[in-house]
Amino acid sequence: MKRVLGMGGVFFKADDPKALKKWYETHLGIAPDVDGYVSFHLRDEADLERKARMAWEAFSSDTRYFQPSDKDYMFNYRVADLDGLLAVLKEEGIDQCGDIEDEGYGRFAWIMDPEGNKIELWEPPEGE
Repeated sequence: MKRVLGMGGVFFKADDPKALKKWYETHLGIAPDVDGYVSFHLRDEADLERKARMAWEAFSSDTRYFQPSDKDYMFNYRVADLDGLLAVLKEEGIDQCGDIEDEGYGRFAWIMDPEGNKIELWEPPEGE
């Protein structure tokens, strides 16, 4: 089973996310799309016809989204089979944090690494 397909996103805390995102847009050209999110569009190396994307997002410094981690960042990894991977991870003694969430842009689950970093696992919708 292929576990991780690639990076799905990088999320980090900021004291003033709006101002910081504006700085990145002005000085580095990292601009949000029409929905207000930054996505880097990629191609899947194994299937160049398959589109992929990587998200980049600054969260408020008081966000609870990264909990139970106390770190200022969270990595998101793209996976092909979220349920299958979670089953394998459970067999390996790795517990899931919270419930799977099903959004229009994919399915999400979370685990923790041994150093207390929260990891988001993302199964993109079919075709992405």
